[in-house]
This record gives sequence, structure tokens and C-alpha cells, in this order.
Amino acid sequence: MKHLIVLLGPTGVGKTELALRLAHHLHSPIINADSRQIFAEIPIGTAAPTPKQQAKAKHYFVGNHHLEDYYSASMYEQDVLALLDRLYKEHDALLLTGGSMMYIDAVCDGIDDIPTIRDDVRTEMKRRLTEEGLPALVEELHQLDPQHWAIVDRNNPRRVVHALEICHQTGKTYTSFRKQDLRKQNPGNLSNTRTTPSGTTFDIIKVGLERPREQLYDRINARVLDMMNEGMEEEALRVYPLRHLNALNTVGYKELFHYFDGKIDHEEAVRQIQSNTRRYMRKQMTWFKKDARIRWFAPDNVEDILKYIDEKTQ
Repeated sequence: MKHLIVLLGPTGVGKTELALRLAHHLHSPIINADSRQIFAEIPIGTAAPTPKQQAKAKHYFVGNHHLEDYYSASMYEQDVLALLDRLYKEHDALLLTGGSMMYIDAVCDGIDDIPTIRDDVRTEMKRRLTEEGLPALVEELHQLDPQHWAIVDRNNPRRVVHALEICHQTGKTYTSFRKQDLRKQNPGNLSNTRTTPSGTTFDIIKVGLERPREQLYDRINARVLDMMNEGMEEEALRVYPLRHLNALNTVGYKELFHYFDGKIDHEEAVRQIQSNTRRYMRKQMTWFKKDARIRWFAPDNVEDILKYIDEKTQ
């Protein structure tokens, strides 16, 4: 049996360094599962593995796309499964690590069966967003699909509009197409195995990292300051002309764009980045805690983590 060890956890918990330890232990490359670290232009603000860290182990899906490229969780799922097909010819155990919930679920459970939106529906919803504004569409989603309204990022027009596009085109709720949500509501339907396109079945072993919340808050606040010292503001300024792209609708860049626009001062931008990163961390933990397959450890408990993985991969 082949194995896929999935090392996950919230932002700032300490996945990167532990992933290097596990990669060495498993003799495995590292398959990255971060939806923003794939973009080559923004390594600082996404805390992507540094060149020095990447030199210690082969990394996949780090800086391999550009901001203007279209890339989705569905495409990531297909790309990772194809990569696993190749890598399992030389490895019995592989390591995937990151904190992007949708990317991890796409590989472990399969992506949702979302219909392709017709051009006329897309054009109409784009018009309505421009004329009616995001708050009106958020309220409409609340009426049509309250279950998805409760979990969607209501400040992200792309996600709100897409859910409404599905509702109007199909006459069904967006939630009804969410296979992942249905599986999570019925834990007995969650599987610990998947199969690659060529037919190789692999076992999924999920290892979660967690710290006390106040400790995570302190680490996040400090990391934001480190990013600023490393040149995150200059990085954001370089990509400012592309600020309309969804790839930059991301904590760290949104706040700095507001600073560049004169809407907030520098101190407030940094404060908001810290606050919004902490909020995102809480969202990650809420999502991950729904998955009973995850075995949780403190990041410093390396020996127990290695022992657990060794037992599972025997």
C-alpha cells in the first residue's frame, strides 16, 4: 500500500520546518498545498518556503504559476493526482503539507461537482454586481442558500457571485453541489484512501498541528512584522497594478493596497494584516476540526509524530 501523509494546520503554527524534518525522515519530496504560495510574484506575503528551505527537499507547487494564471482547486487536484502517479513509482510514502482547506480536501476527498456557468448567466450577474453592489447580492444568497451564506467569505464578490450563478442557472442551491460539505456532515462517508488516474491506491494519513490560541496569536503578530521587515510592502507595491486579480484578494495585500490608496495609514495596515490573519487562522481551525481523521499534535512533539507516521506506514 502506498501512503500520503498530509501535514496540515493553521497559518503560523510551524508546518514548514516540521515538513522538512518529515521529508527527510520519509525520503520524500514536499507537495505544497497552499493556494497562494503557487504564485511566483508573492513569496514574502504568503510565507512561501525560502530558497534555502527548498534546497533541503524537492518542493512541488511553490512559485510554479503567475498571478495572471487561472488556477483552481479542481486543477490542483488533477495535477497532484498525476504527480502522485509518477512519484509512487519511486516512493512508498509521500508528504503533502499546507493550510489551504479546499486544496487539501480536493486531493483527499475529491473536488465538488460544480456545473460550468453559461456566459449569459455570468454576464447578468456581473451586471448586477456593478449596479446593485455586493451587499444586495450577499442578502440574496442569504435567502436562496442560507447554508452556504453562513460559511462563504461574504467580502469576496467572486465567491458570492459564483454561488448565485449556480442558484440561478440550476434552480438548486450551491450547497447541494458541495460533495465535501455533505461528506463532512456524514463522517462515515469520509474515506481514508484514494486512487490515482493509473489505478494506484494510496492511504491518507492526516497529521494536524495545533498550538494554544494565544500562542498562535503572538506568532502571527510577530510573523507579520517579520514579513514587513523582509520587504512585503515593496512586494505588494510591485504587484499593485494587478490588484484587481482574485489571486491578490488575499490577507496582507488587500490591506497594503488600501494603504497605497490613502484609505488607511501604515500602522493601521499592519494592524489589519495581523487581525485578519488571526481571523483566517480561526477559520482554518474551524474547518479542520470537522475532520475526525486528523490526529493532532503539538509541533514540538516531533518524536511522537514520527512514531505515529511510522506505525501507520508499516
